[in-house]
Amino acid sequence: MVDRRIVPDLRWIAKRFPIFVTDGYSGPLPNGEHVGCNNCHVRNSDHYNGLAVDVVPLDGSSKCDASWAPITRLAQWAEPIQNRPRAPFRWVGYDGDAGHGCGNHLHLSWEHAAARMFQLAEWVEVFPAGNQEVAKQPTAPPSGVKPPKGPQGGGEAEPTNEPGPRGGISVVQSGGVSPHGD
Repeated sequence: MVDRRIVPDLRWIAKRFPIFVTDGYSGPLPNGEHVGCNNCHVRNSDHYNGLAVDVVPLDGSSKCDASWAPITRLAQWAEPIQNRPRAPFRWVGYDGDAGHGCGNHLHLSWEHAAARMFQLAEWVEVFPAGNQEVAKQPTAPPSGVKPPKGPQGGGEAEPTNEPGPRGGISVVQSGGVSPHGD
């Protein structure tokens, strides 16, 4: 389970990288049942708001082997420089971060408004996936500008007419998306 506002981003990622989400939201449901792992995230983790996921290779192993290469490329795309994630990510945990990395898991958190544990954030920064206004904009770069090479992974990352990042550039909707779709 995750905040529904990041689902289009996860679908975009999954089309390009063979990922398996091992954890998303961790906490109580309205009926009192608990989902996600118990006591495995740090205090104030974005998992408690449904705005973080832990991913491993689809059909991969728990050993840092060739099956982890796409996850490593995704991590390098999401955080090209250690501790400086690309928008819309708030924090990326992988090699160099305790308890994360090849053979363990990749953690992706989305930037969002401050929110109490187990509450929806007022806004979340996301890719423009599903945003018809953005989707109708031309995908070609300005004349004379060559887009950077997109992320490597499970699918094509060249500019397309589908919503989502073009050429590996994460475009963030200004102000994010409210929980009410505003």
